[in-house]
Amino acid sequence: MAETERFDSNGNKIDNSSEKKKGNKLWIVVVALFVIYIALNSCLIVCHEDEYKLIRQFGRVDRTITDAGLYVKIPFIESVDTVPKKVLLYDLPVSDVITSDKKTMIVDCYVLWRVTDPLKFAQTLSHSIGNAENRIDQLVYNAMKNTISNMTQDEVIRSRDGKIEVTDVATDTDVENNDIVLDEVHKTVAIKSLTEEIMEKLGTVYEQYGIEIMTVEVKKLDLPDDNKQAVYTRMISERENIAAQYTAEGESQARIIRNTTDKEVSIMLSEANAKAEQIKAEGEAEYMKILSGAYNDESKSDFYSFVRSLDAAKTSMKGKGQKTLILPADSPIAEVFAGY
Repeated sequence: MAETERFDSNGNKIDNSSEKKKGNKLWIVVVALFVIYIALNSCLIVCHEDEYKLIRQFGRVDRTITDAGLYVKIPFIESVDTVPKKVLLYDLPVSDVITSDKKTMIVDCYVLWRVTDPLKFAQTLSHSIGNAENRIDQLVYNAMKNTISNMTQDEVIRSRDGKIEVTDVATDTDVENNDIVLDEVHKTVAIKSLTEEIMEKLGTVYEQYGIEIMTVEVKKLDLPDDNKQAVYTRMISERENIAAQYTAEGESQARIIRNTTDKEVSIMLSEANAKAEQIKAEGEAEYMKILSGAYNDESKSDFYSFVRSLDAAKTSMKGKGQKTLILPADSPIAEVFAGY
């Protein structure tokens, strides 16, 4: 097939062979860059901050890379496996556990863990996160079951948050009234939490796998649905009994206080009445003494008799329509009016 000739805008003939040479050179450069990229990709290792690198030679781990950076490996002879270096979370399946008092409880928890020895992790668990989670599941469930099976249901619930509310009764003496006063003091006491109990049971058995279980946290602690209503009913009954006991104690204390107060009031009234009668008697005695001294002579005695007679006449004339006072001649009042 004849080659087609091409001309430029000036009528000069264009050389097709030079363009072909330029195209071939471009392809060669592209292929060379691709080959260099493949070679560098097979020779260089990039290790990030959150990962370990395991370098294998024919399937056997030759060395481990724990620090971030750029490293070199032998192409086609050495292969690279990546192991996470960051903290990992594993959410355990919800499980039923029986307490020491034969109560079933539903426990939902999660585990925070990380790889500490990538070589041991690869040798025991084939550097598989799934294998590690299966082993963690077994270890944590056994530790949790052993812990809760040695505790009653109330102990498990109380140790949920690692603290408990207690009430202390402080005794004090009222010096003025010579009474003993009981004062209730509520305070929070730290106890060993359920997480700490599980971690103690777990021990350090996980270290043989090149991992570290940092903590086991309980998300949910509940009762089976078929037991909830019975437990709620029992709790309500217990609270009602406690409330009734408190009410009875309060009423008893109220009666004691009322009786004591009534007794004190009666004593105070009796003493006050006695004191009032004594003061009245003393006043009347003093009054009679003063009268006796005032009318001791004859002139004063006559004036006293006169005043008393007028008072008697005034009293006798009280009444509706009565204007006349009739007296016998020998009456003391008549003597007053008669002037003898």
